[in-house]
Amino acid sequence: MDILQNNIAIEVEDLTVAYHHTPVLWDIDVSIEKGAISAIIGPNGAGKSTLLKSMLSLIPISSGTISFFGNPLKKMRRHVAYVPQRSEVDWDFPTTVVDVVTMGSYGALGWITPPGKKERKLAMEALEKVGMEAFANRQIRELSGGQQQRTFIARALVQDASIYLMDEPFAGVDAATEQSIIEVLRELRANGKTLVIVHHDLLTVKEYFTHVILLNVHTIASGPVHTTFTTENLQKTYKGKFNALKGGIDELIV
Repeated sequence: MDILQNNIAIEVEDLTVAYHHTPVLWDIDVSIEKGAISAIIGPNGAGKSTLLKSMLSLIPISSGTISFFGNPLKKMRRHVAYVPQRSEVDWDFPTTVVDVVTMGSYGALGWITPPGKKERKLAMEALEKVGMEAFANRQIRELSGGQQQRTFIARALVQDASIYLMDEPFAGVDAATEQSIIEVLRELRANGKTLVIVHHDLLTVKEYFTHVILLNVHTIASGPVHTTFTTENLQKTYKGKFNALKGGIDELIV
C-alpha cells in the first residue's frame, strides 16, 4: 500500500513543548488534510515556529506524538521539506545560489553521493520557477531578502517532497516576490502536495489558504478557512487585540 494515500498528511496529538519548565505549546491536537494549504496563525509568542520545529524533531518535545501519513518522521523524512525563517540561515556562508538549491537533492542522494548533472538541471529548473535563474552563480550573501527567500523555496522544490513546512515565507519580501511565491505554492497544491505555513498577515488568509490553525500556546481552532477563520476564534486567539488592524476584525472574515 502506498503510504502517501492516507488522507491525513500530518497528525499532531497531545503535543506539549516546554522551555525551562514553561510550556510553549500545551496539549496541541492538529489534523492536517492531504492537499491542504494550511496557515498557522497566532500572536507573537504563540508557539507557531515551535510547532513546525517540533514536527521536524528540531527541538525536543515534552509529550505527544507527531505522524506524517500515519508514520514517524524518521520513516518519512524524504517526503518532508522545510523552509526556515531567513533569520536562521547563515547568509555569509561562501556558496552560490545554485549550490544551495542543489542541496535539496541530498535527501534522495544521501550525503556521500555528490550531486551530478541531473541534480544541477533540477536545481536550475527550480530556480526558473521562482524567477531566480539569472542569479544561479551569485553568492548568497549578495542577495536581497526576497531573493534569499526564493532561493530556499527553490531548494525545497528540488527535494520534491509531499509535505512542505514553511516558516513565514512572505516575511520581509516585496509584493512581486509574494505573488511569485504564492503562485508556486498553488502549483504545488495542484500537484497534490500538502503545505503548512506560519503566516502573520491576517488580511491574506482567505485568499492564500484553504485551512487555518489558530494557535496561542493551545490550539484555539483548526479547520477549513470558511468555517474556522471567524470573529469569535480570532478574538480568542488574539485576546481582543484587533484595534490596530485597519478596517477592524469584521472585515477580515466578510
